[in-house]
Amino acid sequence: MDKRVQPAVEDAVQVVAAQHDVDNRMRLEMRDIGIPPRPAILSEIDREMEKDDPDFGVLAKLIGSDVALAAGLIKTTNSPFFGFGKKVRTVHEAMLVLGLKVVIRTIAGLALKNLFPYVPNLERFWDASANTAQASGWLAQRLKGNCTLRPSDAYTLALFRDCGIPVLLIPFPEYSKVLQDANSEETRSFTDIENQMLSINHAAIGSDLAESWLLPADICSGIRFHHEIAALGESGASKLPHTARQLIAIAQIAEYLVQETTGMNKSCEWGKLGDVCLSIVHLSQDGLADVLDDYRAAASGND
Repeated sequence: MDKRVQPAVEDAVQVVAAQHDVDNRMRLEMRDIGIPPRPAILSEIDREMEKDDPDFGVLAKLIGSDVALAAGLIKTTNSPFFGFGKKVRTVHEAMLVLGLKVVIRTIAGLALKNLFPYVPNLERFWDASANTAQASGWLAQRLKGNCTLRPSDAYTLALFRDCGIPVLLIPFPEYSKVLQDANSEETRSFTDIENQMLSINHAAIGSDLAESWLLPADICSGIRFHHEIAALGESGASKLPHTARQLIAIAQIAEYLVQETTGMNKSCEWGKLGDVCLSIVHLSQDGLADVLDDYRAAASGND
């Protein structure tokens, strides 16, 4: 071999070997991925909620004991996508405006974020999840004649839909490359790419987390199958209940609305799943255009 060529070949071999080592490490350690435990504050809230007459004062005190959770709840409540004219200033006011069910699930989503250390490349992820969740709640209300979802359930599904991503990304920074490949894939399922490279995917991990955090079964199923077009179809291949399929569809359409409005975090998922999601909620392309206009008008109220 030409001595001038040999170093380049050796470098290439070392790069391939290093990547192989990374892949093997991730595959081996994926087996031991731990699902973050359900935060204690949620159990404390549950105990109060199980009473015949839950005390709003006790609940407000519980939530208010965590400054970050309280501030996040108030900020969420004041989002224009919930359509409330008057701004709330306290946890108690937020509970009265949102209702206990939405409050608890909002707190769960905020608690999930607080479980992970500050990582700069996750900030956009959390923002996108929050925006999609708020858009999902708004969309479920906007399309109440087309679907049977409660806005609170649509909000929750979108909030937790991709929660498996930080669970994987924190211990494995290499996972960011897997995400890039999956986001740019135009035909194969997002989770197929993950399964090929890791033997596991964020949707399965996210569903396991949702189940361990006692979220409703339809929401857990929606998280597990939100990238699977076969699960969304009307054919016998779909084993999902209609509610879970509607939850997935609303979240996917909401993500499209956010991406079209902000121009950020775009992926190939709409091209793969958009048509079937529109059909699930009986929305035409012209209807989608009208919804997008309405969403942009609502979003401008957040500026």
